[in-house]
Amino acid sequence: MRPSLAPWMTPVDRDILELLQNGDRRELILTPGVIAANTDWKRQTVREHLLLLSDHDLVEYHDEPRALYRLSERGRSYLRGEIDVESLTAED
Repeated sequence: MRPSLAPWMTPVDRDILELLQNGDRRELILTPGVIAANTDWKRQTVREHLLLLSDHDLVEYHDEPRALYRLSERGRSYLRGEIDVESLTAED
């Protein structure tokens, strides 16, 4: 079951998080361009949403100079349904 979206989130955010999660396989570490190439979203849109997801501690840099992103532990917990979406707004 897909987690509910927090009030500030859009489908772009969930698509990014789910792509990084990579189902039951090994998690991915990706750039905004690679994420855009594997979704229906433009690179600039992906970049803006990655920054927002980073501000909410759902993703983090794996390698900042190379703009490589990965899920944070909080992002993993969100995708597993362990975090109440209301807390995503309340804490941030």
